[in-house]
Amino acid sequence: MKEFTWKVFCETGSIDTYLLFKELEVDMSASMVQEDHPQTPIDSPIQ
Repeated sequence: MKEFTWKVFCETGSIDTYLLFKELEVDMSASMVQEDHPQTPIDSPIQ
């Protein structure tokens, strides 16, 4: 989806499309951080 959004931005120069691209980029970065450091469940004991 990110690549498609970038391609549309390159072809149209639309600021809205660029902002959507940046939002997708931030969302993807946040999801990668969560995968690297998953949260422990609330009811698991502290070690």
